Amino acid sequence: MATLSELTRQLQAIRKEETAAMRSADSTVALEEVRLRVFGKKGRLSKILRAMGDLGEEERPRAGKIANEVKQGLQSALEEKTEQLRQGEVRRTVREETIDITLPGIQPQLGTLHPLTHVLREIEDIFISMGFTIEEGPDIEDDYHNYEALNFPTDHPARDMHDTLYLASDLLLRTHTSPVQIRTMRTQKPPLAVIAPGRCYRCDDDVTHSPMFHQVEGFMVDTNIRFSDLKGVLESFIHQMFGPDRPFRLRPSFFPFTEPSAEVDVFFERRHPDGHTVRAWEEVLGAGMIHPNVLTNCGIDAEQYTGFAFGMGVERLAMLKYGINTIYTFFENDVRFLRQFR
Repeated sequence: MATLSELTRQLQAIRKEETAAMRSADSTVALEEVRLRVFGKKGRLSKILRAMGDLGEEERPRAGKIANEVKQGLQSALEEKTEQLRQGEVRRTVREETIDITLPGIQPQLGTLHPLTHVLREIEDIFISMGFTIEEGPDIEDDYHNYEALNFPTDHPARDMHDTLYLASDLLLRTHTSPVQIRTMRTQKPPLAVIAPGRCYRCDDDVTHSPMFHQVEGFMVDTNIRFSDLKGVLESFIHQMFGPDRPFRLRPSFFPFTEPSAEVDVFFERRHPDGHTVRAWEEVLGAGMIHPNVLTNCGIDAEQYTGFAFGMGVERLAMLKYGINTIYTFFENDVRFLRQFR
C-alpha cells in the first residue's frame, strides 16, 4: 500500500521531470507526447491520483492538495510552452512566406491570337480595303441554299464533290460559305461586294483537310462586271497576302455555280530541311463568273447584271503563308507552336 511520503516523492519527481520535458520540446508534436504521458488516462499523474484511494482519511486531503499543486504547475508549464511554440511557428511562417518586394516579379504569360485568326483577320482587312463588306450565315443550312440555288440540281453529279454531313432529310452542316451569297443576293440589291467568312464541314480528314475548316466566300455583282475585274481583285489580294512580287496564275476549272471557272495557283519557293530548294505552284482558291442560273435563283436579272465569286480555305492559306506541313497543327493546342504568333 502506498504511503503519503511515497506519493509525494513521486508527484515531485513527475513535476520536475515532465516540466523539463515540456520545456525541451521543440515542436507541438513532441509537446503533445509529453501531455499524453502526464495527463492521459494511463498517464503518470492519473496513476498517482488513483493510488490516493489507498491512503487513510486523514492523509487523503493532504495528498490531494499536493497533487493539485503539481497538476496546476504542469498545466501552467504546458500552456506556456504551447504558446511559445505557437509564436515560434508564426514567426517561422512569416519568415518563410514573406514576399521580398525587392525581387523582380513573375511576368504573367500573355495569350496570343490563333494563327487562323491572324490569317482570317488579314483576309478581311484586305477585302475591306477594296470596298467589300462582311456578311455571315448559319452553319446549319437547308439543301436549297447549300446546293440547289447554287445550280446543284437534286440529281446533279456535281454533288458528289462534297461528302455532306446531313442532320435530317433537308438539313445539313454547310459544305461551303457560298449559301451566304444566296441569302445576301435574295435580300439585298446590286451593286454588291461581299465576303462571307465562316466554318464549313465535310467528311474529309487528312494532313491537308479537316472535317471542320474555315472558308471565305467572296462575290461582286453589278452591271458590266467582267472576268478582268475578278483577276484584278485576286491579284491585289494575293500580292497583299503573299508579297508584291509573288507570281500567280489562273487555270481553267469547273464549278456548278460559276461559268467560266478557274483555279488560282501561287508560286512558292522554299528551303527544304535537307538543304535543297523546293519550287512549286500551289492552289490557293477557286473562282469564276457567277452562273446566270444562280443570279436568276436569287431574283437578279441576269441580262442586266453580272458578277464574279471566289472561295478560299483559311487553313490552306495559313499553311502556305507560315510553311506548316499538316493541318492537325492548328488543332493540337501546342503552346510551343502558338507562342510563335505573339
